[in-house]
Amino acid sequence: MRIENGNSELNPRGEEMAQAQINELSLPGRLGDPNRTLKTDPRVDPRLVAALAPFGMDGAPPAVAVGVDSPIKAKLDYLAATEAAMQSIFSSFVADMPPLPNIERRTETIRGQDGNEITLYIHQPQNAKGPLPCVYHTHGGGMVMLTAADAGFRRWRDELAKAGLVVVGVEFRNGGGKLGNHPFPAGLNDCMSGLQWTFDNKDKLGISRIILSGESGGGNLALAIALRAKREGKLNQVTGVYALCPYIYGAWGQPSKELVSLVENDGYLIDVETVPVLAAAYDPEGKHGANPLAWPYRATVEELRGLPPHVISVNELDPLRDEGLVYHRRLRTAAVPGYSRTVNGTIHAADVLFPKVIREVSDATIRDMKGFADSL
Repeated sequence: MRIENGNSELNPRGEEMAQAQINELSLPGRLGDPNRTLKTDPRVDPRLVAALAPFGMDGAPPAVAVGVDSPIKAKLDYLAATEAAMQSIFSSFVADMPPLPNIERRTETIRGQDGNEITLYIHQPQNAKGPLPCVYHTHGGGMVMLTAADAGFRRWRDELAKAGLVVVGVEFRNGGGKLGNHPFPAGLNDCMSGLQWTFDNKDKLGISRIILSGESGGGNLALAIALRAKREGKLNQVTGVYALCPYIYGAWGQPSKELVSLVENDGYLIDVETVPVLAAAYDPEGKHGANPLAWPYRATVEELRGLPPHVISVNELDPLRDEGLVYHRRLRTAAVPGYSRTVNGTIHAADVLFPKVIREVSDATIRDMKGFADSL
């Protein structure tokens, strides 16, 4: 800035520098600084950084040799190794939490529509008085890894049961990992079979209504179940949907002006360069990229119209944040009742995966799920 005869005149070069400084200060995450990592982002809850640091997950993600164009075996080997690592890490965050009392836990084994056996994990409060809302839970893992039997998901079902909900967790087939290799629509078929059994056994289970819920890939499945139930004339089985950080876009190699969070939060627990490997395992031949049952982000307003109430909960520092918010806006356009919420300071699925680390945040999500279920 230079001043002449009492008037100010902005130097063009100075204007560029000032604008660059403003951009760096105002744009969040890697939009403002491409070198920013989770541990250097001022928005993140420092407890999450401290919890992830011992595993080297607080900084830039390591380079991965496998990619979308790699042979399917290389992709499946990568998923198997990633699954084992994630199971070990996530179980450590609940390993020393005291067991929750007064909860009944049992399993049911049913026959799925494809002739395969499906395990259902049922958690409910002891001595419940009267029918309770049921959360039909589809676990995270990008539809290609992790299991409903994993310690973190067992704990999540216990936490929901403690809040006064019946929880049915479905062990669906995955596109990779221990429960693979079963690409789309195998896992969704299992989820539909489990939902049918749950609906048919409402009285036996002490259930008043069924709310579909899952996080990440489980959020994808919860939304897809509702869409498929509409197609098959089974919406009477679903009273509501509560999807957390849903993984629903499926085309991360393609830039999108709507999905700024893919750049803003890239590398924060989820690396956008390697996430397409999960999508490729779910749909190896790439035939279902436009199918909303595989990728609910592709659902049209007309396909959403008439669905039961939905809640879309997202995490502020999640690369997948904006795909959930776009879906929420499309639900609004379709006049589907419900609301969205953003859990500030948190990474992908943190309120589910890190209950001990951010106890009050996890509790707030559980209270909101219970309140939503009670309101229907």
